[in-house]
Amino acid sequence: MRTLSAALLVSCASLNGPVFAAPDDVRAEAREIFADVVAMKTSEGLGQVPAMASYLARKLRAAGFPKKDIHILPLGETASFVARYSGDGSGGRPILLMAHMDVVTANPDEWERDPFALVEENGYFFGRGTTDMKSDVSVIITTFIRLKREGFVPTRDLIIAFTGDEETNQATTSELIEKHRDLVDAEFALNGDGGGGVFDEEKGEASLYFVQGAEKTYATFEITARNPGGHSSEPRVKNAIYDLADALKALQAHKFPVQWNEWTLASLAASGATIEGELGDALRAFAAKPGEGPAAERLAVEYAYVGRTRTTCIPTMLRGGHAENALPQTAVATVNCRIFPGKTTEEIRAELQRVVGNGVDVTLAGRARDSLASPMRPDVLEAVTRAVHASYPGVRIVPDQAPYYTDGSVFRAAGIPTYGVSGMFLKDSDSFAHGLNERVPVDAFYNGLTHWYVLMKELAGRR
Repeated sequence: MRTLSAALLVSCASLNGPVFAAPDDVRAEAREIFADVVAMKTSEGLGQVPAMASYLARKLRAAGFPKKDIHILPLGETASFVARYSGDGSGGRPILLMAHMDVVTANPDEWERDPFALVEENGYFFGRGTTDMKSDVSVIITTFIRLKREGFVPTRDLIIAFTGDEETNQATTSELIEKHRDLVDAEFALNGDGGGGVFDEEKGEASLYFVQGAEKTYATFEITARNPGGHSSEPRVKNAIYDLADALKALQAHKFPVQWNEWTLASLAASGATIEGELGDALRAFAAKPGEGPAAERLAVEYAYVGRTRTTCIPTMLRGGHAENALPQTAVATVNCRIFPGKTTEEIRAELQRVVGNGVDVTLAGRARDSLASPMRPDVLEAVTRAVHASYPGVRIVPDQAPYYTDGSVFRAAGIPTYGVSGMFLKDSDSFAHGLNERVPVDAFYNGLTHWYVLMKELAGRR
């Protein structure tokens, strides 16, 4: 796998693509759409996602997309949005273009600016969802409109799939796969909610671009200790809280087995090339020869990298007892796991049970959704490289596995390989998704128009 990653990186680094900068009218339309969707309060419980989907549908219909190819699929107070750009079929099966319309809650009293108004200031667009992820939503829609007006006929269908509750329970995502597979079935998917570029902190220049080909899955378990209880004046040797504490100490001492794939090795190698000292040595050593050993042990104590090399499970909440003068009958710990691709939720539950022993019970407290890493596709990596280099010549393209999860995990689990290819670049210090004063650089937003335009032309255009 290391050889494959290195070969692809070398081949991609040598590509040079033409520049397809968006003309002024396209930039203006993208900004208008961006402002309109940021103004829509698409947080959970506010019922605004269907309104945003209807707005996007009107934009596409006005550009000439047939009504039959545009679908709004309500689900409770939210919805998903699917639109098809029909091709001539000569290039193969469709490509899915993914993003989500919902955003996390924002309290206007805590922000310096109105979170639901697009504000351009000091070279940034501010507003809830500017990075996560109404920027890529706006750019993808604008690119569909631009291509349609240019008379572009793709060699394969391009399908937009925007979900409505990625930030919460992903019910719209699951429904697309389970009930509307015919609308979204594709050879592979390009996910705007993954990957992306990094600007150097000091110079502000583009330094790296990450292509996300894998992500961890998410599972929450409960560890429960039970006891008949009794009066607190007559304590027993067995106590549910003590039993739970023993189980958690056993979990604290446990390390899940080291794992890797071609995405993680390429990412760690790229990080190791820029980091000096002991950590850099460990990154380079692991990338060169992955497995258990000193390098893995060093990474296991580095919070930024431990999740890159193994499954992690950590207690996040506690509850127990029913009265201050009674022995506890039940004590429960909530344990959140981020599971390495290729491992199933049940395998992790069973391992947790072995670790904590039979005196307590380990049960799944939420959904089980297992996922594999997507295979590396030279055509995708080459297209992404051309797209990135159209605005940022020479930037290194690095395959990556995310330690978080997105809608991509659902599509991968359903057999649709998915690649995170956001068009946005940010400094690490400007990353405020889910936080206060969320923002994206103005130039990065407009370069995103070039990014998605080149991607679509490269993967669904005539050579």
